[in-house]
Parts: sequence; structure tokens; C-alpha cells
Amino acid sequence: MPYSKTRPFAGQLHIDLAALASNYKRVKQRIGIHCEAAAAVKADAYGIGIERAAPTLSEAGCKSFFVATLQEGVQLRGLLPENDIRIYVLNGLQDGAEEILDFHLLTPVLNSVTDIENWTSYAKRTRPYLKCILHIDTGMARLGLSEDELETVIPRARALGKIIDIEYVMSHFSCADEKGHPLNNLQAKRFQYAADSFVFSKRSLANSSGVFRDESWHHDMVRPGMCLYGLNPTPETENPMQPVVSLSVPILQRRTLSKGESVGYGASWVAEDKCELATVQLGYADGFNRSASNAAKLYWQGHACPIIGRVSMDLTIISLENIPPDLRPVQGDMIEVLGPYQSADDLALDMGTIGYEVLTSLGRRYARNYKS
Repeated sequence: MPYSKTRPFAGQLHIDLAALASNYKRVKQRIGIHCEAAAAVKADAYGIGIERAAPTLSEAGCKSFFVATLQEGVQLRGLLPENDIRIYVLNGLQDGAEEILDFHLLTPVLNSVTDIENWTSYAKRTRPYLKCILHIDTGMARLGLSEDELETVIPRARALGKIIDIEYVMSHFSCADEKGHPLNNLQAKRFQYAADSFVFSKRSLANSSGVFRDESWHHDMVRPGMCLYGLNPTPETENPMQPVVSLSVPILQRRTLSKGESVGYGASWVAEDKCELATVQLGYADGFNRSASNAAKLYWQGHACPIIGRVSMDLTIISLENIPPDLRPVQGDMIEVLGPYQSADDLALDMGTIGYEVLTSLGRRYARNYKS
């Protein structure tokens, strides 16, 4: 069957902005009116495109956004120039970044004593009460003040409050996606102890999973990320969020393989019998991880099509043997990578990774179609 002129030749990435807005409102309903729902839009809004995601979230009522890097913050400020939009930079205060942050109305998350010293020094040179967030490490061992550093800062809390405005004290869960993990309650207690020393600062602890675990973790602000984009914040239950992303890719060629013939680089898959295969336009250059080789699957009208052989840069090979012969797709048909039969979380499980990586790896070669 020849290609139809109406068929797309590129992978089709569909992004449902209405679902994104709905997921944000679902979080707001969960936390109630006395807590603010910020939005994490780092890594290009988890791969779906910050240029469309951030304005959508803003229109849904979001006033506070978290990014990872200074560059992301500057980009976001260009998209959301309104003075009532607050943008927080998670990765701390890089050397010489004070003026850039100040100029673009970005608020740094201070992760170390050095960050604190640099921000207070800048405030003394310019104007007092520059806003910031103080990050306390309660068990992640990644960023934030360690227990020893915290003990040196607590005695100075009141003095610091006369120079800089520590708007929030925050921390970050490491195991909130695991129900009942003992570190969750331990981190919550450590955070409570640390935050009590900053009486004039509000509190922020819960990430996506934390939002749906324990109301006592909500405090003054929650910082959802992954759940806004449709990933499941409570993996042991049905996903409470709407799917945001779907992806389909074209079949480039079908072929019949004889018993004993191999497939792909390294000949890692060998046919045990005569079988029918299809090559699809999908590879690791599209963000489709090589770990999917001989492990994951795509879907055709609800039928699983196992990936056989190694994923290569631009191409992946699938088996059509699970599909009745008269229903098999043909050259030019679009086959599901993400959609009603396979979520990003499902695909990640087969790849031995997490849904975050699936979304943030989405390549730029797909045709992006935004539904608002």
C-alpha cells in the first residue's frame, strides 16, 4: 500500500493543554484554599514545551513557578513578564548571578552558606529585604543546607531577616512516591524542626507525590511537577491525573523474516520461526531510550507490538505477530508509543526507568500538536 498524501511523515506528539490545566486545578482542589500550588516547569516543562505550558498554567491560576537554572528563569520571565508572577530558581546562586536574578525579578533558592553570604552581601550593596527561599536538606543529600550548616545559620536567623526576606523555608522528599517509606515521616519531622527556627518564613515541602500522601505536608505551598504532566504521583493506585502527552510514529517498512535470521545491531534478537516485522521511525535521537531494546513495546489498535533487536539512532523494529494478519498496520500507518494503551509510566517500567525520563527526553524531531 503506497503512502497517502494525507498521512504524516513525522512522529506526531500531541500535547493536551486542557488536561495540563485540569491537573493543576486537581492539585488546587486537593490542597485547599489556605495553601498555594506552585508549578515546576524545569527541563522545558518536563519536555512538553515551556512556551505553551507556562502560559497555560498561568491562565489556570498559577502565580509561582520553579525552574532549575538561571537560563530557564530568564526564558520564563520573558514568557510571563507580569509582576505578580513569581519565579524561583532551584539550583542556587551561581557566582556573579545576583544582578541577573535581580534584573529579571527572579528569586534564588539558597542551598548553602555560601549562597546566603553572597545574597546578603548583594542586598547590603543594593537594597534590603531581597526575597529568597532557604533550602534545608532533610535527607536527600543533594542540595540544601546540611544539618551542620543549619546549626550555624539558625542563630543568625533574626539578623538575616533584617537584610534578606526569607520568603519560604523549603525541603524536598526523596521517597514520597513510595507509600509508607519510613524516610517520609522522618523528613517531615526534620523539616518541622528546621522551619520552626524561621518564624517569619512560610513553608514548602510537598512535591507531586507529597501532595497526595499527607495533608500535614502541604504547609503554605506545594511544588508539583510530574503529576501536572500526567505522571502518576501514587504509583500503587490508579492515576488521579489526566494524560497530557500522546505520541505516534510512522511505519516505514514491513518485512518477513525467516527462522534463524537476526535483527538490528549486534544481532541481539534471532527469529525462532518465520515472522513479520515492521520498522518504525523512532530512535534514541528522538529521545527513545536504547534501554527499550528487546524490552518495551508499541501498540497498534490495542495490540502490543514488542520491540525486537536494539533501538538505533533513528529506527526501531517491532514484531507484528500479536496482531491478526488481516488487522496488521501497513507502511505509512501511525503506531502508538504513548497514548490510551501505554502511558509514560508504563513505557518507563519496561525501560527500567521512570516516567520523568521518558517525558524530558522527548525529542525535537516530532511534529508537536498542541490542543487547547
